[in-house]
Amino acid sequence: VLDTTGHHAEAEALCRKIIALLDVDRGLRQHPWLDEVHSYLALTLMRQGRLLEAENAARSAARGALARRGRFSPHTAWMLRSLVSVLLEQQRYREAETLARVVVDMFERTGTAPESLRLATARADLARALASQGRDRESLREYDVIRAGLRRDPASLRQFFDGHVGYAELLLKTGSADAALAPLTVALQESRRLVGDGDRQTAAIRASLARAYAVSGDVSRALDEFGEAVPTLLKRLSDVEDEAAPSWRPDPRLVVTLGAYMGLLADTRGTPHERERGIDATAEAFRLADAARARAVQRAVDANAVRAAVHRPGLAEVVRRKQDTKNEIAALYDRLADALSQPRPEQDTKVISELRDRIEALRNRSNVLTTQVETEFPAYAELVNPKPVTLAQARAMLQPGEALIATLVTRDRTFVWAVPHAGPVAFAAPPIGAEEIETTIATLRKALEPGAATLGDIPDFDLALAHRLYSSLLEPVRSGWHDARVVFVVANGALGQLPLALLPTRPTALPPESGALFSNYRQVPWLARTHAVVVLPSVGSLATLRALPPGEASRRPFVGFGDPWFSHEQAALAAAGGATRPRDAVALTTRSMPLTLRNAPRTFDSSDLHRLPPLPETAEEIQSIATAMRADPGRDVFVGARANEETVKTLDLAGYRVIAFATHGLVAGDLEGLTQPALALSAPDVAGVDGDGLLTLDEILALRLDADWIVLSACNTAAGDGAGADAVSGLGRAFFYAGARALLVSNWPVETTSARALTTQLFRQGPRMSRAEALQATMKWMIDEAEFVDGESGKIVFSYAHPIFWAPFTLVGDGGGAAATEARNPMIN
Repeated sequence: VLDTTGHHAEAEALCRKIIALLDVDRGLRQHPWLDEVHSYLALTLMRQGRLLEAENAARSAARGALARRGRFSPHTAWMLRSLVSVLLEQQRYREAETLARVVVDMFERTGTAPESLRLATARADLARALASQGRDRESLREYDVIRAGLRRDPASLRQFFDGHVGYAELLLKTGSADAALAPLTVALQESRRLVGDGDRQTAAIRASLARAYAVSGDVSRALDEFGEAVPTLLKRLSDVEDEAAPSWRPDPRLVVTLGAYMGLLADTRGTPHERERGIDATAEAFRLADAARARAVQRAVDANAVRAAVHRPGLAEVVRRKQDTKNEIAALYDRLADALSQPRPEQDTKVISELRDRIEALRNRSNVLTTQVETEFPAYAELVNPKPVTLAQARAMLQPGEALIATLVTRDRTFVWAVPHAGPVAFAAPPIGAEEIETTIATLRKALEPGAATLGDIPDFDLALAHRLYSSLLEPVRSGWHDARVVFVVANGALGQLPLALLPTRPTALPPESGALFSNYRQVPWLARTHAVVVLPSVGSLATLRALPPGEASRRPFVGFGDPWFSHEQAALAAAGGATRPRDAVALTTRSMPLTLRNAPRTFDSSDLHRLPPLPETAEEIQSIATAMRADPGRDVFVGARANEETVKTLDLAGYRVIAFATHGLVAGDLEGLTQPALALSAPDVAGVDGDGLLTLDEILALRLDADWIVLSACNTAAGDGAGADAVSGLGRAFFYAGARALLVSNWPVETTSARALTTQLFRQGPRMSRAEALQATMKWMIDEAEFVDGESGKIVFSYAHPIFWAPFTLVGDGGGAAATEARNPMIN
């Protein structure tokens, strides 16, 4: 009753109390009741978003049922069904489908009647798993089977389908919005009765009803229902009462809801609906989009944020008080569970009321502490809980000559805003959905990460497709960004995998080669020629970064780490001068020249760090940047065994303006047991130091930096949280928190000679250039002038004008500030 009426925490406390009581009695410990209570606990934890704990409880229920009743038992099937529910909430849809089929099979093998509501519920779980994978027809067939089974019992048939949200969602998804209205209306009425209007469950149903109204053409009702539902859903998403708890995974249904609402807002611009409600549809959609850009990377950062807090005394005290408050709330819930577990005539209503009042007071205290963190430690607050930013706030962050382009890709549309420093905001919502965007980006990236063994294997970049992407997304909002010199970009999904700087601004065909290989790309009107492009991890991050005080003038110019040795064999080869370096002499047939890409293999475990490929050429890269920055190579360059974890942790990195890591960036899963992004450094047994050879995300969070630049140049660290959905990795977010103002990260495995040329030239740019201008100037130099020269013959072999060479690096963060200090600007081949 407590759980179904929205008192999830009280229900949890009561479940734990019952489990403790049953565990004490040997006889009761063997009773199936214990499994059922574990199952109830799993479901109430799931409804609180504590999915890892919910999975553990569900597995306890399943293990107990299997031990007591065996596999082929309706009881065991029903206990397994709670695990299916948790897997669905965790978005592990294939696993949920497999287990749901097992549950249905168990019910059928044990003779469960087709009209059984439990069998119908289990089959509905299977239908939801199928629908979540886009297999809508298969899902509908499962509902047809349910309907056929329940037809013998009209009461059960009505009970199941009247108000069945999953079925209504499927009807809505498959174009039967009118048919979805009735069950959603019933479901909303029932949810309001049980848990009230403020509960997330009610808000989610209301949002589905709003979508149905929108598709059915009832714009007024749709706006009303969205207006009621979305604030509650966003509040639940941003609720961070316990930063140490497993984070609530962004619900794909929420993304669908926000996309539908933004689409409705886009379509009502300039209509009586907008005027009557007194809303700015463009601004409201912008705010919602910032909330919808939930990143997987945020989950990795959240998991390590509290550990990082202990290194900052003032912050540590506030976080400790928040943790104490949470523990007090948990203790009071235990007492409340005791009070509620008494027979109703014996319950002390005064005590129960007082306990609930104290819990509410502690929740208010927790909210005050959260506000204190946001006020006094904004960087930490932005780290663990980035807040949605309004259009007015976004404009206020910009300086003259700057503009912001923000995008949100949804299933059916892509929303694009262009916000200038002054003047009207441009907004477009072209009907280009996630699938088309993903296909386009994947096609374009074939020429950027082709897995090429030689230069001749590099495909032509699809200029026509790239321009179509520009015409669809950037051209409609051109008025909002064209007059700026620097364009900040906040993207989501696949758009985060492609630098917008390499989009052609006019239709163009690749002319025939008339000089060095790839020199024909010099004629392409890339966006990089007219605008400096900077990526932001979120809209609000720009304000956080610009609030940082200027760096200490006494900082040294540069420190770099490169060419780590991952094994004794690599160390011995380097000592003997036999390390394989990029070829300075090439074959007569230019296109047969081997192409050296920096990329880590994906098929080794934690004992195989030594199998990481060596990066000997990065030693020269680090040395070249040090020379350009007038650093002291003997003091500030760490290569080979010196590029190790202990050195990074013990060196006073706050004393450097530019910090470079020319090594492999790893993501969770690259090594067995690696659960977070990391940088690979020299193996501990090779370097003679402690540690594991990895600088992990939580260790980066603990660093103290005062850096204008962090350079991550050895592989595709910009996709560093896996799945390629974001432009900025967990490593990047960690470096920002540690004190970096800007990052230079790569979007795909880089070709090694061009990477060395680009990073070296970047820090030779004039000291009066901003970081964004310096990178733009370097890209233009790479396109127009930089060439690979055969070390033996002195002949020009190929141009770096193909975007695989000049476009892999993205500037992330604050694009202002100087590129380098006291640096010269020689032009080099």
